[in-house]
Formats: sequence, structure tokens, C-alpha cells
Amino acid sequence: MSTPRIELNDQTSIPQLGLGVWQVPADETERVVTDAFEIGYRHVDTAQMYGNEEGVGAAIAASGLARDELYVTTKVNNNRHRPADAKDSARVSLEKLGLDRVDLLLIHWPLPTQYDGEFVSTWEALLELREEGLATSVGVSNFQPAHLDRVVEATGVVPAVNQVEVHPYFANEAVRAATTRHGAVVEAWSPLGQGGGELEDPAVLAVAERHGKTPAQVLLRWALDRGDVVFPKSMSKARLAENFDVLDFALGADEVAAIAALDKGEAGRQGPNPDTFDWIPA
Repeated sequence: MSTPRIELNDQTSIPQLGLGVWQVPADETERVVTDAFEIGYRHVDTAQMYGNEEGVGAAIAASGLARDELYVTTKVNNNRHRPADAKDSARVSLEKLGLDRVDLLLIHWPLPTQYDGEFVSTWEALLELREEGLATSVGVSNFQPAHLDRVVEATGVVPAVNQVEVHPYFANEAVRAATTRHGAVVEAWSPLGQGGGELEDPAVLAVAERHGKTPAQVLLRWALDRGDVVFPKSMSKARLAENFDVLDFALGADEVAAIAALDKGEAGRQGPNPDTFDWIPA
């Protein structure tokens, strides 16, 4: 079964289900991505910060897959926000990936307390990279509603996507609503949570039993049914296959609502808060 695609606001489209490689060690990345390609994944989400772009590139080179069969995302690192640095680092990413363009290039974090709170010029640099043909689409990650408003008001250009933390215990609805209001697509990172208990929640277990699926498959289906793009990570080929086997069922409206009711608001956030996250690698 082919992966559904979602239309973006720049007249391109993105596979709704992909592979994330956050925390995949560099020396394991080629194997993991190769396993994913064998299963049927064609969408890979990496980042400069992850330190494994070369492994993704090696898997792509060895795959024999046509370039237009693949969708590759990477992200500008937190120490590369100044426009010249962002543009130079994007070219380095392309070298590591072995590509002449990425399908999607993102600002990884807004860092509103760094760089004098200035991230609009970083966004403008990404727009220039798109014009140069080095990125087909450009977007943002971890942008709060005010951050989105600011870049759109300053440039008149809406990011193609906003990649943010979303899972049942932290539905992040205000950010999802702002992203949709602007006409961008929500990409949900950590859709299975980060060990916060979602996979053992009785409400999730009940839905999984009803469909003959695992809790992880139910959470991925929940995100897909709500229209989010997801890219779960695993280093196990069996788990990669399990995560990909979510295209043959759908949740009922009552099931979607029951899982949405698990939202704990800010108390459910498991990653950093974008309003205060200020880490810059040395």
C-alpha cells in the first residue's frame, strides 16, 4: 500500500508517513535507513544536529532508488542561524547527503532568546536557498504561534510545514491551530511520546485491542487520521515494519476523540519548550 501524500502550500506534496533518525547513532544510520527503504519507506527526516546525515546519504546512494522516489528533510542547526552560516551549512548538508537539493529544509528551533531574538533573517536565508534550487520546500520546526506570525508578517511567505511535538498527552492544539490557520502542514515529532506512558494508557490499549493492532500503530494512525505528518524512529527492522503497517485501518471519530481526550496540556510536554529553549552546540 502506497503512503498517502499531503499537499503543501507551495504546490508540492509530502509523504504523510516517514522515518525519523533522531538519536540514531551515525554508525548505525545507513543500516537503519536501508532497512526502512526495504520495507517501503520513502521519506526520511534528519537534521544537522543529529550528526547522521552522512549515513542517510550512504543509504540513499546504495539504494538504487530514483531521486524522485525519495523525500528527504534536513534542518539548520542552532549554531547556524546567521544567514551566511545557514546557507553555508545547507550546502554542507547536501554534500553529506550526496544530493543536489533537499525536498524540505527547516529551521530546527526558533531560539527566541538567542541571536537578539532574530530568526526572520534565518527564514529569509532559507527562502533564498529555495530560490537557488537547493531546497524544494522550506519550513520551520518548533515554532510557536507568535513565531509563525512574525515570519509570515515580515516576509509574506508561509512556511510549508511546522514540525512540532505532538502526541496524545501533549496535543499542542494551539500550535496546530496556528499552523493550520496560516496554511502550513503540521508535522508531529515524537508521535509515540518519549516514554511518558501513552503506549500503556488504557484508552489506547482498548483501541488497539479493538483493531488488532499495537498501541504504537494506534497512535500513529491517530496522528494520520488528524492530518499530521509523522516519522517515527526505530533501530529495529521489525519495529520499523510495525510502524509502517498502519495504512490498512482507520479510527472512528469516537476513537480519535477518546485519544484526544488524554491531552494533559503543558504538563504533558516531554521535549523542550520553544519559548525558552536556547541550546547552541559548541
